[in-house]
Amino acid sequence: MQIKKLDHDFSVCKVVDYSQVDFNQPYCFTGKTDQENSLVCLTAHVPDNVLEQDDDWKAFRIEGVLDFSLIGILSKISTLLADNEIGIFAISTYNTDYILTKANNFQQAITLLASAGYQIV
Repeated sequence: MQIKKLDHDFSVCKVVDYSQVDFNQPYCFTGKTDQENSLVCLTAHVPDNVLEQDDDWKAFRIEGVLDFSLIGILSKISTLLADNEIGIFAISTYNTDYILTKANNFQQAITLLASAGYQIV
């Protein structure tokens, strides 16, 4: 399985609403519940109406389109990283999964994944 490193800095945020979010950026993940409006975006594009912001995240994605019948992909990766005390922030889209780690853990995470047989691209 291939892992693609994304060469960007990300922020995880809570926003008032999505009115100031630039949805034309290449990465913009939102989650809305009855309690919050969450946003993960490039740090350079965090909107002004942010309530809380956590910077210094790096990301990688599982390459290719993942079939919904595939089981355990995210679980295996998250377990490997958790066993090595690396926390993650996971995002799933229709096609694939994105995994963020804090920047200071990112290279160690990539090294662990490579050692476990994942091809890093």
